[in-house]
Amino acid sequence: MHTQVSLSDIGRLITGEFENPAAVLGPHAVDWRGQTAMAVRSFLPDARAAWVIDRASGVRRPMRQLHPAGFFEAICDGPIDGTVISGEDGRVGNAHSRYRIQMANDSGDMIDIQDPYAVPSILTDYDRYLMGEGRHHDIYHRLGAQIRTVDDTPGVNFAVWAPNARSVQVVGDFNGWDGRKHVARQLPNIGVWELFVPGAKTGQKYKFRLLDHNGQWVDKTDPMGFAAELPPLTASIITDLTTHHWSDGEWMEQRQLQNPMHSPMNVYEVHLGSWKKGPGRTHGWLDYRDLAKRLTDYCHRMNFTHVELLPITEHPFSGSWGYQTVGYFAPTSRHGSPQDFMYFVDYLHQHGIGVIIDWVPAHFPKDQHGLARFDGTALYEHADPRQGEHPDWGTMIFNFGRNEVRNFLVANALFWLDKYHIDGLRVDAVASMLYLDYSREDGGWIPNQYGGRENLEAIDFLREFNTVVHEKFPGVVTAAEESTAWPGVSRPTYDGGLGFTYKWNMGWMNDSLEYFHKEPIHRKHHQNDLTFSLIYAFTENFMLPLSHDEVVHGKGSLISQMPGDMWQKFANLRLLYSYMWTHPGKKLLFMGGELGQWNEWNEDDGPDWLLLDFDTHRGIQQCVSDLNRIVNENPALHELDFSHEGFEWIDCMNAEDSVLVYMRKGMEGAAPIVVCCNFTPVVRRSYPVGVPEAGFWKEIFNSDSEAYGGSNMGNYPGRNTRGEGHHGRPESILVDLPPLGVTIFRLE
Repeated sequence: MHTQVSLSDIGRLITGEFENPAAVLGPHAVDWRGQTAMAVRSFLPDARAAWVIDRASGVRRPMRQLHPAGFFEAICDGPIDGTVISGEDGRVGNAHSRYRIQMANDSGDMIDIQDPYAVPSILTDYDRYLMGEGRHHDIYHRLGAQIRTVDDTPGVNFAVWAPNARSVQVVGDFNGWDGRKHVARQLPNIGVWELFVPGAKTGQKYKFRLLDHNGQWVDKTDPMGFAAELPPLTASIITDLTTHHWSDGEWMEQRQLQNPMHSPMNVYEVHLGSWKKGPGRTHGWLDYRDLAKRLTDYCHRMNFTHVELLPITEHPFSGSWGYQTVGYFAPTSRHGSPQDFMYFVDYLHQHGIGVIIDWVPAHFPKDQHGLARFDGTALYEHADPRQGEHPDWGTMIFNFGRNEVRNFLVANALFWLDKYHIDGLRVDAVASMLYLDYSREDGGWIPNQYGGRENLEAIDFLREFNTVVHEKFPGVVTAAEESTAWPGVSRPTYDGGLGFTYKWNMGWMNDSLEYFHKEPIHRKHHQNDLTFSLIYAFTENFMLPLSHDEVVHGKGSLISQMPGDMWQKFANLRLLYSYMWTHPGKKLLFMGGELGQWNEWNEDDGPDWLLLDFDTHRGIQQCVSDLNRIVNENPALHELDFSHEGFEWIDCMNAEDSVLVYMRKGMEGAAPIVVCCNFTPVVRRSYPVGVPEAGFWKEIFNSDSEAYGGSNMGNYPGRNTRGEGHHGRPESILVDLPPLGVTIFRLE
């Protein structure tokens, strides 16, 4: 039968290998009997007959079946009302609003279809320009699976960036996973494949099936999929992110007005999969809604201001704790749906708890269904393994110099702040991003253009990320896990810094734990392990972390790292926490640490809550709760965490007795706080401590209290000044320093 489509093109359409099906399918202007007419073509493998229906007049034109596999064509020699014979590549403009296709299947059912190839692209010229520049910060409104209605026909618009693929099909529940039915069209110049699928709906599973650059068919998870199947299944799920009705308006408004630098921040680091278990559930995983209520109640009891979640993005291997992410735009289905996670954040906000998530832009896993070699080429990663593979983790490293990759990551960060109201992003493994030779031998890395080891493209990416986040979402915080002496990590980008709100103080953590590992009799030789941190404490906005990394991989739990007999182990742990909570900087503690847990953490077991049957462990828990409360209630312990004006040594030279005494100060009007630390089990009675003012200094905390399992050696209710100066101060008090203990005094 006469047609202007070649047999070879029809053959490639039938096999799903046509790289640009829109060049054949859909409405096209053709020369028909000396006049310009419109050809409507469709591939309908389930149809035995088909018609083109004029929406305005209702006229039905039969389509000829040009191939028994289901290729149909109708030549509309009379105009369809309102059509414009124009457009790119001989396509017909405005035809999408003027006709529908009706098909009869083998069962005789009549089915109306919106022709997906007659639907205009969801991406505007401006979208395409921004993508090319790497500045389309809300690209998650365009790519992926976008719910869309065209001419009263509901469906889903699918779009994916795969510039080197030969063909892309959309497969899913809506087409019986037969990709020939929905072969995407390639948009010119930007490498995006797109197709509107009428009738696709929320809850259906889908993937992109790519004929990659090497000629291999491979199924890929949507890089911007909003939800995913429960691992080990890997399909993406069509999701509507507009259905949750947020009730955290007051929190969001206050967040913009509050300065996080001067506010208390006591962070409880949590792995949702193991924090609490539920009987009868898959792997014991609780759902987000249940977790929201339990975690809120616990944070209130413990006086934590924020929770920080180990990565909740979808990941195939639970043993990676989420740090090997595949679904960057999908909260893990282990605990429920995206709407359930929205409820989680909303609930915590309504009850005054902030939510920070770990974000992993440094690397991604090699799983075949993920980002690795996405279109058969090194698309998201560097092609050279010296730049594109991480030698320690067996993962791929993002190509931060590629506009589209940088766009993907910045947009992903903004996505969580926008769609899920997240309050902060802790960026994992920043050090590995900053240095080209990170964990590499000589000859195993490529210097930058100036011959140096700095990753200039990653530095530019981090600066852009921080600039855009703080500009678009005032009050949101970013924190860098950065373990080197890189300058200005938490300094503004306009001053040459990386722009983070906070930097994890890994030096403080390492020095402090090294000191506490030592028997008290030896500590007098290592006083500088504690005092050194105050030399650089105000060069960055530091957060003090005792994170999950300190209680895994054979390190043991925190209490098992403490020296001495059983009593001394508990006393040392209370001493460590008390020293940490009174040291300048925001605080972070990983779950289980507040219990004095003996076993090191693993993702299957989580905290040993049964330990709370013992007074000693309940004492540790109460100690942490009270330390949080004291920091929250006393401006001197949080207002000037990042300024030398907020800290003053009173006595840092008594290494012989392993004693430290220091003062914390807040802004004008804040009562000063004096902290006395005794790092030995020897009681120091009537120890003179210089103070800045005369009056009554109330003991507001004593880590040796019997309420915490201590010996109750202290100074209750406090001490009056004695009219004598000491330590260069005009006044002083005599203090009994408890064994392996900390006492905190406030001027009343």
